[in-house]
Amino acid sequence: MKPTRASTLISIAVVTAVAGFALDAVLASRPAPTLILSVPLGVTLAFIGVAVVLMARPVRRHAREGAGRQRPVDPLYATRVVVLAKASSICGTLFGGFALGLVAYLLTRSVTPSLGSTLPNVIAVAGGIVLTVCALVAERMCIAPPGDDDDRDDPRGGTTTVH
Repeated sequence: MKPTRASTLISIAVVTAVAGFALDAVLASRPAPTLILSVPLGVTLAFIGVAVVLMARPVRRHAREGAGRQRPVDPLYATRVVVLAKASSICGTLFGGFALGLVAYLLTRSVTPSLGSTLPNVIAVAGGIVLTVCALVAERMCIAPPGDDDDRDDPRGGTTTVH
């Protein structure tokens, strides 16, 4: 499995930010209130990011110990952690980008929005960023160093994911 590319995450963030901005603009053009995300959303996203990193720690410990390891890491567990980290980075970018679009719309209005309508969206942006960064760190923690096992070495000389 290849590591998540920054270009993928940036393009997702741009598309979802535009979608959030456009949705708020459409809601404001009608007699409807604009979207305000809840504070627990941002906090939950941050907690999920921390949990993903904690799940990747045993895999990283296994990869660092090398030949002196007591027992092998479960390859299915390592694969699940890598897939969860990859999905979490994409979800964090989706939520963070959408919330960023909502914040951008609120801040570009002629009337200064209240803190009560801006702060929950800013917390959601921060939660999305924390989830994305933690997921990328967890994904990197699950990469085996070159030469870890002869049967798992990448023929091109790169690193491979622990499976």
